Amino acid sequence: MRSYPVIAIATVIMVGFGVKLAFFSAPKAAADPGSTGSVSVSVAQTKILPVEKVHDMTFVFSDGD
Repeated sequence: MRSYPVIAIATVIMVGFGVKLAFFSAPKAAADPGSTGSVSVSVAQTKILPVEKVHDMTFVFSDGD
């Protein structure tokens, strides 16, 4: 019987927090005036990571030795 007020208070707090997030969300950032509006990446700018050989034994089954 005593847990009902605690559950009601927790519910009111969670609903209030949800309403706060819905109506008072952070404003979207404005774009820089010098930006062109497109994103391009040169292949020379990307870093090629070394390939690591892995001995994967995930689906190796024994013959019941």
